[in-house]
Amino acid sequence: MELFKKISLCLPFFCLSTITYADWVSDSVKNTEAHTIQMRHHLHQHPELGNLEFKTSAFVQKELKSYGIEVKKGFAKTGVIGILKGGQPGPVIALRADMDGLPVEEKTGLAFASKDKGIYQGKEVSVMHACGHDTHTAMLLGAAKILAANKDKVKGTVVFVFQPAEEGGADIDNLTQINEIGSRKMISDGALNNPKPEAIFGLHVMSGMPVNHLYYKAGAILNSADNLRVQLNGQQAHGSMPWLSHDPIVASAQVINNLQTMVSRRIDLTQGMGVVSIGSIQAGTAGNVIPDQVNLLGTIRSNNEGIRQQILEQLPEMIQSTAAANQVKAHVEISPYSPVTMNDNALTEAMIPALEKAVGKEKLHLLEHNASGSEDFAYYGKLMPSLFVFLGATPTDHDMSKAAANHSPMFIVDDATLKTGVETHIRFVLDYPNVAEQVQSAWKNNKS
Repeated sequence: MELFKKISLCLPFFCLSTITYADWVSDSVKNTEAHTIQMRHHLHQHPELGNLEFKTSAFVQKELKSYGIEVKKGFAKTGVIGILKGGQPGPVIALRADMDGLPVEEKTGLAFASKDKGIYQGKEVSVMHACGHDTHTAMLLGAAKILAANKDKVKGTVVFVFQPAEEGGADIDNLTQINEIGSRKMISDGALNNPKPEAIFGLHVMSGMPVNHLYYKAGAILNSADNLRVQLNGQQAHGSMPWLSHDPIVASAQVINNLQTMVSRRIDLTQGMGVVSIGSIQAGTAGNVIPDQVNLLGTIRSNNEGIRQQILEQLPEMIQSTAAANQVKAHVEISPYSPVTMNDNALTEAMIPALEKAVGKEKLHLLEHNASGSEDFAYYGKLMPSLFVFLGATPTDHDMSKAAANHSPMFIVDDATLKTGVETHIRFVLDYPNVAEQVQSAWKNNKS
């Protein structure tokens, strides 16, 4: 049953007829909630790794077609595009969800916990939706169902973007083939060409934030992320005779220490922050043998594009010079994964009323700082005004500071928050046409 509100306008000599309108959005979200949760449970129980989301893709296509939405496929291997033409003239906008799971063994104990396996980098692993992409897909499908059923109220065209491999590919080298997956591949494959959106929206569930609360900020909302791989090649010798070696172990220690000075001594930290972390060191087979090779894997993060570029440009020389000082040769590979995810200033400001409609002022929060993670959603923001917001995932009766983080085997999303995600997508669609002209004008002025 829809919720109706009435407005009566009386003047001194007459009364106008009563105007009745329906708050159909909240009512529709409530009526669709059970289906959205059911879809989420199914997707959570059957996660698939990045670039291998074949069953998930088929599920999305089937759902969209059942709503009467035009479906296009053939993008980024498993990506899906849904197109809904509204009943009224207006702009083309996009809503995006990611679909991939992670190589993590689930330990939540949920009734619908994943027990599935997959092949990650040639090895069998457990697979889990440990970052909430199951909820993203289900919420966007829920919004698509409602919008399709009410397309007469939609101004313009909605492009539903279901993207694979946001977390990277399970079947590729994520350093040398990173352009072949995720949002970059969706873009290069023409997923957003016909029709071409003029703005794009996305959201992400976050642990440590209470359910049904939304968080936003203009400008940088997530850090950049770039992958680093270093191979140090020296000369093997017996551990008792190090003078016969060119020791890559000692060289690697000095490289790691020097990398920390890249930020602390070279970066203007009044402009933002930077992080260079080494997470994997592989070398040697015995304690009394100095090996001839050491392999390092790391990550580079920043919330400022200028700082990011400075690190990317200066890092290889620092590593190679440090290696040379130890008579070791260094092979350095840096793979750009994602720029800083930037929320367009004009779009963010213009959509605050839409966010307030979705949750109310008391549950809408302005972030003081960006989050430390990263998102390849950033590439869409290079093409058009974009807005990315966070949706609380942790039950309100939990200690937010102790909630298992995204990517943890204990990570959970409270089903109660799904309805807010669905409504937020719908509010984006309904409210954007009212501010489209001013947002596009600001975008063009900034680009000129």
